[in-house]
Amino acid sequence: MLVTEEQTDLKARVQAFWNEESCGERYGVGEGVEFYDAHARERYGLETWIKPFARFEESKGKRVLEVGVGMGADYLEWLKAGANAYGIDFTPRGVAHTERRCELNGFTPKVTVGDAENLPYPDNSFDLVYSWGVVHHSPDTAKCFREIARVLRPGGRARIAIYHLRSWGVGLIWARNGLLKGKLQGPRRIVADNMESPGTKLYTVSEAREDLCAPFTRIVEIRTQLGLGDLLTMKPSAKYSDPLSQFVLKVYPRGLIRRLGHRFGGYLLIECEK
Repeated sequence: MLVTEEQTDLKARVQAFWNEESCGERYGVGEGVEFYDAHARERYGLETWIKPFARFEESKGKRVLEVGVGMGADYLEWLKAGANAYGIDFTPRGVAHTERRCELNGFTPKVTVGDAENLPYPDNSFDLVYSWGVVHHSPDTAKCFREIARVLRPGGRARIAIYHLRSWGVGLIWARNGLLKGKLQGPRRIVADNMESPGTKLYTVSEAREDLCAPFTRIVEIRTQLGLGDLLTMKPSAKYSDPLSQFVLKVYPRGLIRRLGHRFGGYLLIECEK
């Protein structure tokens, strides 16, 4: 499939966005090990669902690839668990953070700048490929899934988290950036223009099952999961410092959202087998 000029431009803008600030970087406090430890405490304290999904402890002796290492918190967990772990990130910033984090903790990382649409590894290379909240930022998310399937060994597993269309968080972004501004556009367009890097995509369960997971032999599980954007428990960025956003953050019914369950959660947690 030919890559269009529009896709190339979008890819460059996505890379520039995340190279300005890696995801979660605002949670780091202090310097050196202290900085990265603070980030990890916030990450796993706020997103308690990451570790049960990743299941780091099962990876000892396995060859693991993480697609989109970001700040390197999860990548370090693979190394601590005894995995033979490799990682890529689309940004030099993410790779630098991950290398520094691992070296400060006494590990030698195997991470490189790379493109999830064109993984720089041979076919059948890994027992497990993991990616948390990354490939929905790619111009061609379906190609990322095909590449992940390609580099997995037969019987290997992929664990991939992407954004869910029918979620509380998407509704909030649509209301703030669409409805309240009089923009008669659907949530996919509003999210692509206003949520994180440009072009961020959303998927339904059926789209994930029928389209994205098609390269795999078996779908082990697809489930929805409440995320920070649904519960508004994250540290907000500067663009949410206006009075209306601050008011919403104070009165938002987090307890009610939790009681209603994960059906309208912002994440799709996907596990497939090759």
